[in-house]
Amino acid sequence: MAEKQTKSSATKKKAPAKSKASKKQEDTVLVELNDALSQEKDKYLRLFAEFENFKKRTTKERIELFKTAGQEVISSLLPILDDLERAISQFEKQDTLEEIQGFVLINNKLNGILKSSGLEISTVNIGDVFDAEIHEAITQIHAPEESQKGKIIDVVEKGYQLGEKIIRYPKVVVGK
Repeated sequence: MAEKQTKSSATKKKAPAKSKASKKQEDTVLVELNDALSQEKDKYLRLFAEFENFKKRTTKERIELFKTAGQEVISSLLPILDDLERAISQFEKQDTLEEIQGFVLINNKLNGILKSSGLEISTVNIGDVFDAEIHEAITQIHAPEESQKGKIIDVVEKGYQLGEKIIRYPKVVVGK
């Protein structure tokens, strides 16, 4: 057994020592490999982050799509809702509300269904400052008072929102 140990230690001593030039080559190869590895890690992390952002964006878009899925149907019902409100207001002026209670019930049910679908009335008050981003000016008239310039003088038609999205802008008259 001692004989085997001496033979193996003798073979170890006989192995040639590496030269300085080959060691430098190994070091440069090692540095290059480490640089390549770090570049690949960076590419991987960027790709992973981009994929996560893509998943979040598509999830958000899908949720938004579900929120506004019935937008076309609701938009087509808005003129009917307007007509019902006009008819009711005309009968209220004539004090014949008892005769149109059925229309009032239909109007209330339709409003309830649309509200449960996410439809909201845009709140616009006379005297508010006109904002082209959220109002639609159908005409401008001379303001009766100087303080009403650039403000809403009359609301001709209500506006509606479906969630955060405006599906019909309120039509207003603006003072100039």
